[in-house]
Amino acid sequence: MYDNLRLVYKRFKFYYSVNWTKTLYFNFKKFPFAIAKKLPVFFYGKVKFTSITGQIEIKAHIYKGMIGFGQSYEMNTIHRGTAEINITGKLIFKGRMQLGKDYFIFIKKGAYCELGHMSSLGSNGKLICTEKIILGDYARLGSECQVIDTNFHQMIDTKTGTIYKMSLPIQIGNYNFVSNRVSIMKGTRTPDYCTIASNSLCNKNYSSFGENILIGGVPVKLIKENISRDWEGEKENLEKWLSV
Repeated sequence: MYDNLRLVYKRFKFYYSVNWTKTLYFNFKKFPFAIAKKLPVFFYGKVKFTSITGQIEIKAHIYKGMIGFGQSYEMNTIHRGTAEINITGKLIFKGRMQLGKDYFIFIKKGAYCELGHMSSLGSNGKLICTEKIILGDYARLGSECQVIDTNFHQMIDTKTGTIYKMSLPIQIGNYNFVSNRVSIMKGTRTPDYCTIASNSLCNKNYSSFGENILIGGVPVKLIKENISRDWEGEKENLEKWLSV
């Protein structure tokens, strides 16, 4: 009974904190009426729509509140600023997804971003996509993480004159647990069942390390093998408590 009452209270708090103006506007602006009326996307707290002219799709079973922008699912409960969304490229949701408070999302025109089922980006997170970013299923990123697939400025080799690529795709594997304040930069690729330690810098393809690994550092290196978050043990609670 206690768990049921707790769940009802949690859902009441969710609905009370919804920014209904932004929620209704976004859903009916971006989706066909048959989808929009289900209100699959909820916005919580203040948010600025710098642009939402891009293509946004949900490739999964659709139901109310399955995607939460600014969702209060972490220990901290206060929105300290205004979140911002600038989507002129293509954004695909493959299932449920949560973004924490005070996020910044930028998807450039011509860029492609795919967010897997039960993926997340914690409070004060940044996702900047100028080419391609994919988060796998259960790719869960902690607070203050940034996922950026570009240098922003062109870099050259001052001796040879070689021009380096300014952007490279990022792909985060399924069942990745990324702790807080991790920077995931252009060219990053992680295997499934990968754990990344706090305050790390990722900028390479780590697939050769294999699955069930702990990596970390600046830049990242292999720390431990045969280790993983207990996903099977947590799945039920994640599905239950992180959904509206």
